[in-house]
Amino acid sequence: MNEQKLPLSFYLRDDVVQISRDLIGKQIFTYLDGLLTSAIIVETEAYRGPEDKGSHAFNGRRTARNDIMYYAGGVTYMYICYGIHDMLNIVTGPEGTSHAVLIRALQPVDGLDIMRERRAVYSDDKRLCKGPGALARAMGLNKTHNGLSLLGDQIWLEDRGLEVPEEDIVASARIGLNIDSPYKEIPWRFYIRGNRYVSKWG
Repeated sequence: MNEQKLPLSFYLRDDVVQISRDLIGKQIFTYLDGLLTSAIIVETEAYRGPEDKGSHAFNGRRTARNDIMYYAGGVTYMYICYGIHDMLNIVTGPEGTSHAVLIRALQPVDGLDIMRERRAVYSDDKRLCKGPGALARAMGLNKTHNGLSLLGDQIWLEDRGLEVPEEDIVASARIGLNIDSPYKEIPWRFYIRGNRYVSKWG
């Protein structure tokens, strides 16, 4: 058993904002088609269930697209944005709560050659996983991986002991949401201060 793999209890907590913050510094792994890649999570956004106007599950909306959000935490929620970009989200909370964390940026660790091929980016590794669409492609993920268990052997997260000082974790408004206040400004995005792999500072 991999003792570094995050347990189911990590994802089943009800506070998605705290989980989003706690994910900073954790390492995500994919093992797909015999190819291993991993990266450190450096930027996240929390989406809190039915009351959050930024969430796909706002006001209890449940469709074929977002159904996986209502599952118990510890699975992936993959969807396509603008008909182009696959987006990796982590479902959290007890069954029925519809919380999720969007993974916005990663710092590559293992399998950089694989990531470069997947992204067709060969001269600037900072770009490989900068932004949710980029990181999903670099890690080999797409909508067919919707609903994967984070306790399995295709995608999982580990705590490798990286301690990010509290003062270096920045909380800010989420990016690109055309919604009403307070959810437009609420500081549910987290990133590592000064990290060159973050999608956008401030």
